[in-house]
Amino acid sequence: MLEQIILFIASLFANTMSAFAGGGAGLVQFPVLLFLGLPFSVALATHKVATVALGLGSTYRYFKNPGDYDWKIAGWILLCGVPGTILGAFIIVQTPDRIAELCLGIITISIGIYSACRKTMGLMSEPKNRDLKGYLIGGALMFLIGVYNGSLSSGSGMFLTLLLILWYGFDYKSAVMYMITAGGLFWNASGAVSVVAFGQYIEWSWMPALLLGSFLGGYLGSHLGILKGSTWIKRAFEAVTILTGLYLLVRYFYGA
Repeated sequence: MLEQIILFIASLFANTMSAFAGGGAGLVQFPVLLFLGLPFSVALATHKVATVALGLGSTYRYFKNPGDYDWKIAGWILLCGVPGTILGAFIIVQTPDRIAELCLGIITISIGIYSACRKTMGLMSEPKNRDLKGYLIGGALMFLIGVYNGSLSSGSGMFLTLLLILWYGFDYKSAVMYMITAGGLFWNASGAVSVVAFGQYIEWSWMPALLLGSFLGGYLGSHLGILKGSTWIKRAFEAVTILTGLYLLVRYFYGA
């Protein structure tokens, strides 16, 4: 029972933060699974399955008041990212874990610092690159993020959020909405189905607590995002990216 309570609390906190800030569920949830004794590959696969509920909870909240939801944008994110996610789940990891953590840590911290230095970035919607060339280049980048999402997973939501802001000109609030509803739900679902289909072991006894925490966290985080708007989401995004990057660097240098 204590184990289930720990899993629920960690999942609730991690997914609330992720749904509000535009990524970062793996910062808390994935390390907790490792701490409780799961091998790396099992923890990663279990985390992937659990995050499907994050997308469900967030999508349910957003679609209660859909507003100006562009289904073409959502469809493009699905079309480009899902094949990449399936490929990434098949490849799993081509780069050694520790080297990948070092590179990812440096990149993630850089993203947070870059956003913090760009004071007005993502606060207002400034549509751009919405022509054929722009969609193709952005789609290729989303495919690569999808491959990463299917393999290492941690931080992929933040990369997709930043791509939607920098390349397509979305504000933070809209970028997080599309990241969660299109990327968070369908990318994670395709990744979860893939790891199961490829025979990866899942710790199913932990799923009830993880799924409940993910669903409630996704709903709560999205609700906070709708209430607070892009300024608060931008600050949360910057904090989560920097903390995530620092965590990965600590794991690399201290062998955590």
